[in-house]
Amino acid sequence: MPQRIMGIETEYGLLCASTNGGEPPMDAEAAAHHLFEPLLRKTRSTSTFLANGARLYLDVGAHPEYATAECDYLGDLLANDRAGDQLYAQLAGDANEKLAASDARIHLFKNNRDSYGNSFGCHENYLVRRRRDFRQRIDGLIPYFVTRQIMVGAGFLEVDGGEVRFKLSQRADRMNDAVSAATTRSRPMINTRDEPHGDAELYRRMHVIVGDSNMSDSTSALKVGATQAVLDAIEDGLRLPDRTLAEPVRAIREVSADTSCRAVLELADGSRMTALEIQREVHDLVRSRFEDNGWLAELDPMRRYVFDLWERTLEALERGELVAISSEIDWVAKRQLLTRYAERLGTGLGDPRILRLDLAWHDITGAGLRPKLEASGGLKKLVSEADVARATGIPPQTTRAKLRGDFVALAMENRRDYMVDWMNIRLLEDGGARQVLLKDPFAPVNVEVAELMELIESE
Repeated sequence: MPQRIMGIETEYGLLCASTNGGEPPMDAEAAAHHLFEPLLRKTRSTSTFLANGARLYLDVGAHPEYATAECDYLGDLLANDRAGDQLYAQLAGDANEKLAASDARIHLFKNNRDSYGNSFGCHENYLVRRRRDFRQRIDGLIPYFVTRQIMVGAGFLEVDGGEVRFKLSQRADRMNDAVSAATTRSRPMINTRDEPHGDAELYRRMHVIVGDSNMSDSTSALKVGATQAVLDAIEDGLRLPDRTLAEPVRAIREVSADTSCRAVLELADGSRMTALEIQREVHDLVRSRFEDNGWLAELDPMRRYVFDLWERTLEALERGELVAISSEIDWVAKRQLLTRYAERLGTGLGDPRILRLDLAWHDITGAGLRPKLEASGGLKKLVSEADVARATGIPPQTTRAKLRGDFVALAMENRRDYMVDWMNIRLLEDGGARQVLLKDPFAPVNVEVAELMELIESE
């Protein structure tokens, strides 16, 4: 079975609300200062790598961000991603205790759009082999990424003037290019900037920008796990049919706006297909490749679950029987919750109470809905609380993240000055710095790092 490094970067929405119904007591930048105050006190920075191997930082625009550690097992990635939610929820809880006397409460939202129309992302990273035809392969994946929102979209209540409509994706309408290396001039679905965070002669990093932030473990697993399987099959020689879209940016908006998942998309060759047909074709080809190679039998339980959910989701969409996936697919679960509540109130989706419920769906603080929904079976839970708690402080044990996380934990425990990033570990000393370059993201063991850690323990 192929081995692959994967990671997720999540930008969170930040809001400080009044607890007595008044105007917001502070803006997002002031709220971010309160949120990051413990980190500033401890590290003198709003950007730090943690003992679990992940990076926690404040991004441009007062968006708290969390980048998971490198993971080669999907279960580890889900736990590490949820650990980011928990770490920020703890920071928000601490800040809210101090703000209680000010009638202020910080909320953090795992979503991708705010009420002003600003968009913030959830980026996926997949390590791929370096090949001369990298761009050609990326271009060939655009139809898959444009249409996969029928399965893994987060669901979005679009308020436009007096009209409110439910869409599949929060990010779709904010994409303005298919593929680009630019980071500021455009918002592409896939960013091709060559920054592998590993041996550049062997690897590239496929940086997927188009995805939504998901609240359910199951949809997150499908989003990453299906893409992982597609890449595995392609690197094994599978050639997907040419389904180049005539206008990818227009197509992604059309798919998002059609909750029947049957919007007809125009292809570059003049033919037409629906999003559902494209996804079914990709699934069947990838599954056949896995069966032919004997890989299905080798899959761990989490990846077997992904293949099962992938098939069941497509079947449910084809039959229009969404209740079968209503606890596993974000947009289906969210729409069901909002519409049922609106019916109970005898109102429409534009009612302020429904809009508040929409926000509560994405809230990762104590005011959020996810814990209650998971406890009641309304959302499928794949990662245990114990796994999440472990992932907040312990790195994945099978990748380079173990080296970074263990080093950070030891250096902090011994109050040693250090600097780390995705590929470098530096122990700062009076005479300079001892540095180790970690080019292999799959390697959890390194002799030079072990020597640095022995040096810390001996002094």
